[in-house]
Amino acid sequence: MTDLFSKIKEVTEIPAISGHEAPVRDYLRQQLTPHVDEIVTDGLGGIFGVKHSTAADAPRILVAAHMDEVGFMISEIKADGTFRVVPIGGWNPMVVSSQRFKLFTRDGREYPAISGSVPPHLTRGTGGPTVPAISDIIFDAGFSSKAEAESYGVRPGDTLVPDSSAILTANGKNVISKAWDNRYGVLMVSELAKSLSGQALNNELYVGANVQEEVGLRGAHTSTTKFDPEIFLAVDCSPAADVFGDQGAIGEGTLLRFYDPGHIMLPNMKDFLLTTAEEAGIKFPILLCQRWYRCRCSTLEERWSPINHYWCLCTLHPLPPNPLCHG
Repeated sequence: MTDLFSKIKEVTEIPAISGHEAPVRDYLRQQLTPHVDEIVTDGLGGIFGVKHSTAADAPRILVAAHMDEVGFMISEIKADGTFRVVPIGGWNPMVVSSQRFKLFTRDGREYPAISGSVPPHLTRGTGGPTVPAISDIIFDAGFSSKAEAESYGVRPGDTLVPDSSAILTANGKNVISKAWDNRYGVLMVSELAKSLSGQALNNELYVGANVQEEVGLRGAHTSTTKFDPEIFLAVDCSPAADVFGDQGAIGEGTLLRFYDPGHIMLPNMKDFLLTTAEEAGIKFPILLCQRWYRCRCSTLEERWSPINHYWCLCTLHPLPPNPLCHG
């Protein structure tokens, strides 16, 4: 795992929040260039390696991660030199206080900073600690005044990124890091380009990463408009939510998302992905399929997938009382 972990450590430790993805873009340019025919960028900042095809009317396939991570932007410098911020991307206020950050100024300087919290003994008689609004959390880089902060080049609009190093768990099986969403995808698309290096394809392949996903899928709109692909495969990550009694578990394979509040996967595409995974022996978590899809089993015994641990939910066969909980 040493080589893989070194790659994970390198890509997850790059500081790059939404709208400030240049360091990851530079990383991807370096990773993709030796393995593709050309590098293309879109108007918002996405970067993609293109592998051209000599096939007539070759379909266009876009495989993209996103470069950005969540962070904060300074909205105000107070008279005492502390900052107030706006969140860039989604944050749970419960995890923001008492953390270390890196402050990046517009001219590229980097300073250490922390987020403050009220000590619990100072909340006695007030009902106890409460979850503050992010706009009320104090960020502090040690400056004694607004003038001193400004003398170090700090201005509203500068960014704060979590200061966190990637480490292995004690058993060496898992990684603790920031920005797993979605530097995992950035690493995967770069590995895809390497694995296809020198190979002729029957499709035009655009492989790379979008920007500003954490603030509303903005980069995906730009790149899909630019390339107009027949198929767009988004490489992202979802929570290992089994600890909350939900879908996704570390070590159980790739989670195929065929539904979320903003998207329902077309049946033929869902069927293609499931068939491909089955034929390749790729594990993926329990399929909570509530819609019909093409049956691939011909007997009762074949209803159960031993690889992916789900029951065929077609109506051609009787099912156990609670098939999704079987096994």
